[in-house]
Amino acid sequence: MNISNLEQTEYPIYYQNYLNMVSKETDLLVGFKDNSNTVLDFFESLPSEKLTSAYAEGKWTVKEVFQHLIDTERVFQYRCFCIARRDKNALPGFDENAYVPASKASLKSIESLIEEFKAVRHSFLVLLNSLNEEDLKVVGNVNGNAMSSRAAAFIVLGHYMWHLNIIKERYL
Repeated sequence: MNISNLEQTEYPIYYQNYLNMVSKETDLLVGFKDNSNTVLDFFESLPSEKLTSAYAEGKWTVKEVFQHLIDTERVFQYRCFCIARRDKNALPGFDENAYVPASKASLKSIESLIEEFKAVRHSFLVLLNSLNEEDLKVVGNVNGNAMSSRAAAFIVLGHYMWHLNIIKERYL
């Protein structure tokens, strides 16, 4: 299954920027594995002095951006899971601006963030491997909007690429 199979009715339009970051030929499972390598290579290669810097006053540090990515993947994994299991309850939104300071990412080592990323990503891959095409096409209610389980997964991939580009452009 690749992103070109997604229909615009499967996600809120404000996620389009993230989805545009994912190649139209990207297979979901291969994309997750490739993205894992990209993310690990990127964060492992950063100089330690860049990890605690922000590009402007009031902006997140690189470690806080990484934690934000991990937290967002957790949220979207849960969304993907609930939707695929045909949960009819509306899933809530989340306030990433509240999560970042509460995460205390600036106090964490890059090694611990990498370990956390690996654990969350492995869990998402196990979930995706357990779902069939029908499960991935199910549409649920997320924060008052329609979203399919596969859209939730593809958004994660684009979200990482979006933020890696921002780090490259503004922090390095």
